[in-house]
Amino acid sequence: MNDPRLKDARERMKKAVDVLRAELAGVRTGRASTALLEHIHVEVYGQQMLLNQLASLTVPEPRMIAVQPWDKGTTSAIEKAIHEANLGLNPIKDADMIRVPLPELTEERRRELVKVVHKFGEQAKIAVRNVRRDAIDLVKKQEKNKELSKDVARQMEKSVQEITDQQITDIEKVVAQKESDILAI
Repeated sequence: MNDPRLKDARERMKKAVDVLRAELAGVRTGRASTALLEHIHVEVYGQQMLLNQLASLTVPEPRMIAVQPWDKGTTSAIEKAIHEANLGLNPIKDADMIRVPLPELTEERRRELVKVVHKFGEQAKIAVRNVRRDAIDLVKKQEKNKELSKDVARQMEKSVQEITDQQITDIEKVVAQKESDILAI
């Protein structure tokens, strides 16, 4: 069925998976990635701004992120924000830029990161299930109001469940991939 209600539910569920992928991009895997720092908020000019709006982020080495502020006056604020982000990183001010070396991940830290990844995965599954609930509630309401026949309503509920199952499978694949990236030596 190509019903607009199903299309809306599918799109909302895919957004939940996309949000999961974005959140997991910020979880360390042992390799340097600018996504690790992009979400950090920095207090500058009397307001909160994202780090990637204040500086260019690059990866000059596999275990190093370089932060080049566009305004040299924001360097100290950026360094402080990276410290306070609780990512276990120690930024080093180097002239007009900040270098952020990534320490080696210990086995204990890897296990903690896997738990974080699973938590993000569970949040995404909850979001998908909430979309399923909303879609099925809408179908039941329309059936009650005689806008849909009983057969069409059952078919739509079945389609919503199939879409949900597919998105849950996608979430599990994304989480499993991230987990293997983290645990890989």
